[in-house]
Amino acid sequence: MKELNSQEALHTIRENERLLALYLYTPMCGTCQVAGRMIDIVEKLPQPFVFAKANLNYLAGFATEHAVESVPCLLLFKDGVEVERIYAFQSVPFLYEALNKVA
Repeated sequence: MKELNSQEALHTIRENERLLALYLYTPMCGTCQVAGRMIDIVEKLPQPFVFAKANLNYLAGFATEHAVESVPCLLLFKDGVEVERIYAFQSVPFLYEALNKVA
């Protein structure tokens, strides 16, 4: 999963013509570490999403603009438009099904 800075995150969202899953986290968050492992597994399964991640500590403006309430957070974009937001990373099958509903 590619790590993005604030400019790269905005550019990737605007320019991506496919499905994008943007994982937002903070490094000191234990729940984020578990969620990150789940995302790593889901990313390896067959699905059409491009995955990227960003440290929310460096994206204050982005967090405000997109009204991110907490971490971990998975934003799903289709053609540059947010279509789904996940805060509760229940399980790998749950995440995989959520991605497939959007696809």
